[in-house]
Amino acid sequence: MSVEDQIPSISALTKELARNEYLAEPGLATALFCAVRLPQPLLLEGEAGVGKTQAAKALAEMLDTPLIRLQCFEGIDASEALYEWNYPRQLLGIRMAEAQGTHLAEDALFSRDFLIERPLLQALEHPGPNPAVLLIDEVDRADEEFEAFLFEMLAESSVTVPELGTLRAAVPPVVILTSNRTRDLHDALKRRCLYHWIDYPDLEHATSIIRLRVPEAPDALVEQVASAVQRLRGLDVQKPPGVAEAIDWVHAAMLLGLPALNAEGVDQTLGSVLKYREDQDAARAEGLAWVAGA
Repeated sequence: MSVEDQIPSISALTKELARNEYLAEPGLATALFCAVRLPQPLLLEGEAGVGKTQAAKALAEMLDTPLIRLQCFEGIDASEALYEWNYPRQLLGIRMAEAQGTHLAEDALFSRDFLIERPLLQALEHPGPNPAVLLIDEVDRADEEFEAFLFEMLAESSVTVPELGTLRAAVPPVVILTSNRTRDLHDALKRRCLYHWIDYPDLEHATSIIRLRVPEAPDALVEQVASAVQRLRGLDVQKPPGVAEAIDWVHAAMLLGLPALNAEGVDQTLGSVLKYREDQDAARAEGLAWVAGA
């Protein structure tokens, strides 16, 4: 089945994502639909824990195609992102040729036999039939030089390997970039992408997401946790909790046998949702009963 048949409309995409435990609000569903059907890279920005990475995972599951993830970090370069040469194998090839009294030409040393594919090249060379989903995660952690390195791939679904020439995708990947906005990305990168900001969900949407992801949780616990997370975001905290922390909180409460939140339960599980001591101190100053909604 082609991608066009799988997701003929935004509503169909929304329903399929929900079957894969991801509830996308209309704006995000529209952005994902355009990213798949145009196709065009999609830049998702938002606070940590709002579901950016999970959106790419759910999309790959929905399309029944590989999720190929490139985790960005400071100093990342082509050898981690695109390819590198297998130097030990090249050296072994040279020694074997010498032992056999033959000569291993330079173009043979730098052939596909000695190439190690990294995530970008893996995604471009995925044979299909559906495109791979390439997740370039936390691109804001990389530097501007790496952003510039991505331009060719984002614009043309191709990369250049000096020894091999330009390699073009037979089935261009669906590219999802995520950013937590630890720094501003270059306008040239944004120009090549669709854009969507994922905000914290409202209470009703958050409750639905938690219920979908933890269906075995008691309704009362889910509703209390969703409400408590909303209250905690209203405090002056370093890291406001997102949906990911809310789901972790429900799991922790269930592990401890808590059918509902109370002050004692909050005290036991606060580390699941607030990850800085100062943030926990701020919550405790308001009162653990207040956090629980009592």
